[in-house]
Amino acid sequence: MTATTEKPTAAADFASEVVTRTPVHDIDLPGGGGRLALITLDNGFDHTKPNTFGPQSIAGLAQTVARLRERAEAGEIVAVAVTGKPFIFAVGADLTGVPFIGARDQALEIARAGHAAYAAFSDLPVPTFAFVNGAAMGGGVELALSATYRTMSAGVPAVALPEVFLGLVPGWGGCWMLPNLVGIDKALTVVIDNPLSQNRMLKGTQAYELGMADALLEPADFLEESIAWAARVLSGEVTVERPEVDRDETTWNAAIAKARGLADVKTGRQARSPYAALDLLAAARTATREEGFAAEDEVLADLLMSDELRAGLYAFDLVQKRAKRPAGAPDKALARPVTKVGIVGAGLMASQLALLFIQRLQVPVVLTDVDDERVAKGVGYVHAELDKLAGKGRLNPDRLNRYKALVSGSKSKDGFADADFVIEAVFEEMSVKQQVFAEVEAVVSAECVLATNTSSLSIAEMAGALQHPERVVGFHFFNPVAVMPLLEIIPGERTDDPTLATAFAVGKALKKTSIRAADRPSFIVNRLLGRFMGEAAKILDEGTPIEVVDRAFAGLAPMPPFVLIGLVGPAIALHNGETLVKAFPDRFYASPTLQRIVAAGKRGFYDLSSGRPVLDPEVAELIEKPSEPVILDLAQVRQRVLTVLADESRRMLDEGVAQAPMDIDLAMITGAGFQFWNGGITPLLDRTGVAEAVTGSRFLPAGVANAPA
Repeated sequence: MTATTEKPTAAADFASEVVTRTPVHDIDLPGGGGRLALITLDNGFDHTKPNTFGPQSIAGLAQTVARLRERAEAGEIVAVAVTGKPFIFAVGADLTGVPFIGARDQALEIARAGHAAYAAFSDLPVPTFAFVNGAAMGGGVELALSATYRTMSAGVPAVALPEVFLGLVPGWGGCWMLPNLVGIDKALTVVIDNPLSQNRMLKGTQAYELGMADALLEPADFLEESIAWAARVLSGEVTVERPEVDRDETTWNAAIAKARGLADVKTGRQARSPYAALDLLAAARTATREEGFAAEDEVLADLLMSDELRAGLYAFDLVQKRAKRPAGAPDKALARPVTKVGIVGAGLMASQLALLFIQRLQVPVVLTDVDDERVAKGVGYVHAELDKLAGKGRLNPDRLNRYKALVSGSKSKDGFADADFVIEAVFEEMSVKQQVFAEVEAVVSAECVLATNTSSLSIAEMAGALQHPERVVGFHFFNPVAVMPLLEIIPGERTDDPTLATAFAVGKALKKTSIRAADRPSFIVNRLLGRFMGEAAKILDEGTPIEVVDRAFAGLAPMPPFVLIGLVGPAIALHNGETLVKAFPDRFYASPTLQRIVAAGKRGFYDLSSGRPVLDPEVAELIEKPSEPVILDLAQVRQRVLTVLADESRRMLDEGVAQAPMDIDLAMITGAGFQFWNGGITPLLDRTGVAEAVTGSRFLPAGVANAPA
């Protein structure tokens, strides 16, 4: 007997695939219009585990479509439609098995299988419909695009082709079908602009307005209304008209060129996927479907084997899984209930916090400040924001009134007497915060948690003079509070487990990504950003032009460092930098340029009123002008900053500031907007060899966030 070794198929590598089934049931159309076969995508779970397509799911879909072809050819059905289980259409390919794909030919098999199944659906001998009832992304959108006609629920929360955000391309037809449906400009918005803008999503209504659906229907009775609409289309009562796609070569190429410019700004040409997608979109003007799909197959196979995608999937896993199980959090059973919240301060940050606590915890919130005017302004801000939500239909009148009734304000802290959780959001000065906590401690119970929103100061020092320092904890939000996911939770030297557990429980209730950080200056994100921005400022002060320094960070940081300083605020950036210089004078840098800008009352380096950064001429005069300038090029600037980031990341891990490299990456992604396709920061440092050159070792084991060698 001769032994043989068979190369495993791609399906074998997805042994843990959650299979999306494709059951069919027949619907007799009104008025004797014939029979419609309705496929319902369903993986057997509720909406918390969306439908996805792995190899078994695609194979099942292909088999279902093949049976429907036989029925259509036999005259048993007049149309085929596909919809999703409640609240979900489909959110794309199942990428959980990608790390186990070890060869390009396996990746190519997956690409071709998806195309074959979708093309078979498109090529059925009867009209096809997609009833998009819920979230649709990636391969889910591409399946809908494969239909002859599409309806869209006005309640769909997310429609996207987000592949470029992760390091892929829409590879099951999206790069060919979408531009040939809606035109190149609109396709570029969905495939390039939105993913490179922190993975922006479309609402169902927006997708319809772009032409991605033929009918927009209300969520109530959506399926029934979609079937009725399909019957009218089939009977000829409704004629679907779509604008003709402009295929002028000059116009098409100009749109592609503009999008390449955006990709250059966003990625600094450090990412492959946007440019691969742009090449496919450019070719879609003249390519046949077969040519377009074949080109997507080859690109998808290449990218499935890329470091870029593996880093993107590592980042996705951090956000989806590690964020839900924070490292270093105590047993949640130790957490105390929180039935009332006090907030010291009534400024913008404090008011944002009040709004968040009311919406998420739905408990009374009391704001305090030094005078009635400030208190009234803080409460007024919360009421105004709630009114805006109601105006958008996101709060009904009953809930609006209930939420407004939950917030109150006072100059006195006596209202904190029965609070379980009090957070201060006052000036970033140790003596001010110590005084605030002393005043609060005199009012609250011994078990009330005292939280500080400090961005850099010592929790232990803040709590040192209190009778109960064990109930003080750092609770550092990122601005804007409603948008930024990250919450750094910092125990002081004497913080006890019930306090820490309560802080994590509150963070979870607020729907934040909570990460434990050690009580060291500036914690995780601001410490790394301080080293990053300090080195950028030092390079500027040594003589490299500001435009060169800023351009060097495309594809590393979410925005250029001197643009970021303007958004953070020069005074805040300077305070963080000077705090870190005081703690670590050997490696952090306080820029004389930034000091002069703050002294001059400038809000940043750039005028952003035109929508693009224009250097303020007065600020240009304040920039350091060394007698012997050292001028670096883009690559040298980037290398120098990556070097200090590797050094600081290793120091932070050695000091226990972060629990693991994964927490550094998760913090930089959710708190500073670092790219998914870089994996945050440590996979990039590993991939470029900077980690080993600077620290002597990788941050992550080989294969965790990179493709197999």
